[in-house]
Amino acid sequence: MHWPTHEVSNQPPLLADVNLFDADLALQTAAMDALGPSEIGTLRELGRWAGSSEAQTLAWRANRFPPELRTHDRQGHRIDQTEFDPAWHTLLAKLRAGGLHGRAWRGLSRNAHFARAAAFFLHAQVEAGSLCPVTMTCAAVPVLQREPLFAALADKLFSETYDARDLPITAKPAILVGMGLTEKQGGSDLRGTQTEAVPLDRGGRGTVYLLTGHKWFFSAPMCDAHLVLAAAPEGLSAFFVPRWRADGRRNTVLLQRLKDKLGNRSNASAEAEFAEAHGILVGEPGRGIATLAEMASLTRLDCAIASAALMRQALTQVLHHARHRMAFGRPLAQQPLMMSVLADLALESEAALLLVLRLAQALDRGEMTWLRVMTPAAKFWICKRALEFSGECMEILGGNGYIEDGPLARLYREAPLNSIWEGSGNVMCLDLLRAMRQAGAAWHEVLDWLRTATLADGRLQPLFEALEVGLGLPLDQQQQQARRITQSLVLLAQATLLLEQAPEEVADAFIASRCDLQHGRVYGALPARDWSRLIARAWQN
Repeated sequence: MHWPTHEVSNQPPLLADVNLFDADLALQTAAMDALGPSEIGTLRELGRWAGSSEAQTLAWRANRFPPELRTHDRQGHRIDQTEFDPAWHTLLAKLRAGGLHGRAWRGLSRNAHFARAAAFFLHAQVEAGSLCPVTMTCAAVPVLQREPLFAALADKLFSETYDARDLPITAKPAILVGMGLTEKQGGSDLRGTQTEAVPLDRGGRGTVYLLTGHKWFFSAPMCDAHLVLAAAPEGLSAFFVPRWRADGRRNTVLLQRLKDKLGNRSNASAEAEFAEAHGILVGEPGRGIATLAEMASLTRLDCAIASAALMRQALTQVLHHARHRMAFGRPLAQQPLMMSVLADLALESEAALLLVLRLAQALDRGEMTWLRVMTPAAKFWICKRALEFSGECMEILGGNGYIEDGPLARLYREAPLNSIWEGSGNVMCLDLLRAMRQAGAAWHEVLDWLRTATLADGRLQPLFEALEVGLGLPLDQQQQQARRITQSLVLLAQATLLLEQAPEEVADAFIASRCDLQHGRVYGALPARDWSRLIARAWQN
């Protein structure tokens, strides 16, 4: 029997089988300026897959059926294996096939890191948890390239196949490398690391030490090896700790439990104990924090890219919803107040994208001061903004956004993590101040770039003056004002990039709403204007 109440009306169709690259004009424009036809074709094909029903189903399954820990086999042998849904492995295989774990380091193209960032941005719109082991592997490559052991690892690190088997490294064609830093008592203060490393023989770089201790957060424990911080006789040092020893026995990296996390459910995060686990010292003895900080600077960039992608996917969902949902006689997207909110969200998303792509470009160009200063600033700001952004998008979908059937709930739960991972907001802001001091005169190249934009558009003057005032404070007051300084720097950088690369209307709206020091942080408080063209630009579908 058919009842009138069973009629479904005024529900937007599912957003599936759309090309996320073709629909993103800002990404297309930036990519076409930097990349060749072959690389654009690769991004277009990736955009098609990323927007497909297949990709959405994989993302849903990987998070609906999270990993499980098996510490022992049925005979009582310690195995410390993490079992994943097949969807996880499919996602990892796709990421490996795209070379996001190492291709950029091979020097095969001029803008390799830019191309990787664009691809990472598309992948991150599908599913965030599977990015973790790929990010860590990519960031480990430049650290390991300087070590004697790299010769035996290079082909396995760069391989674009995926091998999920738990086997010794020598028996695998492809490997993943993770990182283990955080301990119960230390958190962000790595100087409090208590894991001890004792040399097995003479000690020194490239030799084996025995590690005893714990790690409170040990992400992607199924990786074939991890870079770990431990206290050696020479001081805090970095170690390459494989899952299997050189003699073919399991290494004594014992997984105690998996974390029951708010988001990032597809990715395993464990508590790990080292019971005289074998680790090879990498980097200069006693300089482990500096060695792993190099790796962390790259993973922080990926955190910012992933948060920009999260915002982009949330924006895509709400624009689709608002164009199909009727309210008070017309589509939501045509309601004046909703147009202001959508336009504001679009501005935030495009500004975040341009900043992370510029950071990737700095990596390609070897602009190390730009990278060292702007990475913690971008990581702080974009990851922080993603929290509010995802909540605003969820509200636009109303109750439909709050349930687990759709993607907004997962995006919302995912949003806080990148602010926490690889250093919290305060750590990023203090690191920015440190980077400015260490850069010395080279920092003024970045400042001159911002000053030039300020001279071109006087509306940036209040922000620039606020930045200069903050930088002129005594160190203790600078630290107290570190978030304000970081905010001024990022908004100036985003405004400058929009002036250089975006249509005048986009740059004008961003500057008018962000750079006068009066604009509130609530989305939708834009000046009265027809925002239809800006909204149309944000979603080309």
